[in-house]
Amino acid sequence: MNFPRCSGVLLHPTALPGPHGIGDLGAGSRAFVDFLAAAGQSVWQILPTGPTGYGDSPYNALSAFAGNPLLVDLEALVAWGHLEPTALSHLPAWPAKVDFAAVRRFKEPLLRTAARTFLAEAPAADRRDFADFCVRQSGWLDDFTLFTALHHHHAGAWHGWPAALRHREPAALALWSERLQAELAEIRYGQYVFFRQWQELKNYANARGVRLFGDLPIFVADDSADVWANQALFQLDADGRPVKVAGVPPDYFSTTGQRWGNPLYNWEALRSSDFAWWLARFRHLLQLHDLLRIDHFRGFEACWAIPAKEPTAVNGRWESSPGADLFSRLRREFPEALIVAEDLGVITPEVEALRDGFDFPGMKILQFAFDSGADNPYLPHNYRRNCVVYTGTHDNATTLGWWRNLDNCQRREVADYLGDPQPAIPAALIRCAMASVARLCIFPCQDLLGLGEEARFNLPGEAADNWAWRLQTGQLAAELAHQLRNQTERYGRTAAVA
Repeated sequence: MNFPRCSGVLLHPTALPGPHGIGDLGAGSRAFVDFLAAAGQSVWQILPTGPTGYGDSPYNALSAFAGNPLLVDLEALVAWGHLEPTALSHLPAWPAKVDFAAVRRFKEPLLRTAARTFLAEAPAADRRDFADFCVRQSGWLDDFTLFTALHHHHAGAWHGWPAALRHREPAALALWSERLQAELAEIRYGQYVFFRQWQELKNYANARGVRLFGDLPIFVADDSADVWANQALFQLDADGRPVKVAGVPPDYFSTTGQRWGNPLYNWEALRSSDFAWWLARFRHLLQLHDLLRIDHFRGFEACWAIPAKEPTAVNGRWESSPGADLFSRLRREFPEALIVAEDLGVITPEVEALRDGFDFPGMKILQFAFDSGADNPYLPHNYRRNCVVYTGTHDNATTLGWWRNLDNCQRREVADYLGDPQPAIPAALIRCAMASVARLCIFPCQDLLGLGEEARFNLPGEAADNWAWRLQTGQLAAELAHQLRNQTERYGRTAAVA
């Protein structure tokens, strides 16, 4: 990995402060970039930014390519003349956390109004830019816009649509594209302004020495534009429903495993197309980010395949995946791509060989480090340089919450390793990660702020109360930036990303 020794912060844009109920790509994002730059941080890690479906999870998006319109900065739409200033003059009283349903009720009508204004009144140069965007992105945009409009019209997942639409009969697609053309144009506008604002934010961050670290989930949602538009690439029955779904087998944490429900890939069909869909996906995300994390990397060696009729993951089995062939093709297409492997979970020698064969850095989680003796691979003395160390991830408890839930014996293990009988947590673990040989270290923003379980972002397996935590204005103070910069300099992590 051609990457200097540096550090960064994990914070999803929805968690940024701001006046519209959810973080967005506007002033809050730029202020966070300014904080990172002042603190000597080179990387901003985010979660997937697609339009979310059930549960509001960024890992259950309606598209692997589209952006989430809820992240669009409304103030920019006012500045561009797409919205009247009075549209934002009476704002709701928002709760401390994101209420996704309330945000949709507030933002979606405003986005429709902005779209109609733009489509009716935009200057010629803006119209040409919009038309160029629609042409450049047509490989995914046309299917996504029709999928989204049909989703609204038929009020449900695509499996329940009329058969002609489920099976994508050309006459039915043409008929509905004509019938819904006004709505399709508005949906395209939402994507246009999302990606325009994203590129402006990326340029702003890069100019200040901050690189965007994106996330590529291995699987896509069953009810997504990707599955509907590419049914031959997934293991589906004649009605388009999954034959097998993804998950993980039973383990220490769950006697029935985890049944995620994502359809598994038809790898032979993907291979026969020279992995064209995957290459398009990587190309798209690599244009938006400076480096990428591949979520559930072990699934590229083998996936836990669960018959769709099974209610749990117990009766699944491992099915091989052609990850080596895919990544060989990826390397030929994108030789300079910076890829990190999320190599957590059931990691076998075959998975390690796949990771190491392509020199992908793996992940080290300090919260996993102190429960199995000196050989634990998450302990810093076992690291190699080509890895990324975290105190915890978005799926973990905050480090303070983790510490508070340890028993006295477990706390002694941590304290003995850190060489401090009363370590200040999470600061001591942040220092431990900073001092390690890992090329990159990342801290969840909640750990920098020393927050407890009230600030947890996601509890895997729970359908409610996830993804909603938000920063409050003023929490990222100048003094915190000063302290973090001092520590970053002390451990030689201030080099700008190449």
